[in-house]
Amino acid sequence: MPVDTALIGALHVEYLKRRDLHSGEEHLHHTLFQTSTIDALLEGKYDGDVSFAELADRGDFGLGTFDALDGEMIALDGDFYGVRADGRAYPIGGRERTPFAVVTFFEPNLSLTLDTPMNLETLCSRLDHLVGGDASCYAVRLDGTFDHVKTRSVPRQNKPYPSLAEVVKHQPVFELREVSGSLIGFRFPLHAQGLNVAGYHFHFITSDRSAGGHVLEIGLLSGELQIDAEADLRLELPPGVALPTPDTTDAKKEALDHIERE
Repeated sequence: MPVDTALIGALHVEYLKRRDLHSGEEHLHHTLFQTSTIDALLEGKYDGDVSFAELADRGDFGLGTFDALDGEMIALDGDFYGVRADGRAYPIGGRERTPFAVVTFFEPNLSLTLDTPMNLETLCSRLDHLVGGDASCYAVRLDGTFDHVKTRSVPRQNKPYPSLAEVVKHQPVFELREVSGSLIGFRFPLHAQGLNVAGYHFHFITSDRSAGGHVLEIGLLSGELQIDAEADLRLELPPGVALPTPDTTDAKKEALDHIERE
């Protein structure tokens, strides 16, 4: 069932029911799969709905979280990892579940070498220059060496679940120094705010797959950048989760910025 495209603009959205997750179809090109919405996560809806076995059928690259908000998820080259509250990365089994994730089969349209040191803000500005306007969604991968990467994770929550704003007040933060690894993430358009995070959302994992988390700051030395322009989004909404009302106000942006980037 198509979703009102006014919500997403140029990105075509298709709503999937639970039975559609087992269709066995060949993977779609330049298509995102997302379970739930960032608004639902903000409200404290942390019960896992989709298994990682199901998620692996929909993409080999992406990010998200775990049942009961138990850490930060990274999918890279078809392998799934969880960075728990100790800052360490652990392989994820197919039977574990996620309340929120977005994945794609990563097929970059653009690749280039970055040989100038830059911070996260400068990287995002460079990406904006490369991809142009704000109407579409992009998957981004940066394999590089870093002077430092500041990350966070979140501890497992107990019911009744607090809001995400309350959880991140107590988030553990990690400083990775002189490290190589992969920055993976997405850029969603402003009019998708509430469905996902408008702008950039990145997770990081070290080259030895031992540590990482949700990215707060970086000091890139050099790296190889790849960008995949996404054309479609397939969205699965768990029970009790509705499509968000589009909200592009400054207040909503500031609230998300506080949770995602501070």
